[in-house]
Amino acid sequence: MTLQEIQKTIRTVPDYPLPGILFYDVTTMFKDPEALRSLVDMTYELYKDKGITKVVGIESRGFVLGSALAVKLGAGFVPLRKPGKLPAKVFTESYDKEYGKDIVEIHQDAITSDDVVLIHDDILATGGTVGAANRLMQRFQPKAIYDNFIIELPALGGRKKIPAGIEVTALLELEGD
Repeated sequence: MTLQEIQKTIRTVPDYPLPGILFYDVTTMFKDPEALRSLVDMTYELYKDKGITKVVGIESRGFVLGSALAVKLGAGFVPLRKPGKLPAKVFTESYDKEYGKDIVEIHQDAITSDDVVLIHDDILATGGTVGAANRLMQRFQPKAIYDNFIIELPALGGRKKIPAGIEVTALLELEGD
């Protein structure tokens, strides 16, 4: 399946979750087995030679492709969760998002300094969530950090929230406002 065909499987929802926001719903892409398989394969090709030891999936849509990718890469999977969802000691990071403030957490023993980390989420929009994810990863001082997205909305400037030196990839670039 080509990226253009995959893009056609994405549902757009105007005025969600607030008026004026065009929401790209990737759940319609995930339910298409061929699109999901193609996404995993394409993303695997980008990272197969990077030595990834942990894939960090951002709640919740980052869990879908992130866990499948971890299996294919032979890496572990680590969930980055909303507050109160993880049972052991956590590191916490707050951030601003398009329509409010939020917090993400990770177990304090999730990553080591020997890890090579791939952070995955569905969409890079304003960059608040992935900025917080990168700040959390930097606490662990892993060997390397990579950021990956299915979709990037370049007009929203999310890459500005990603620390210098972190390689960022997105399979699709779409318009967003």
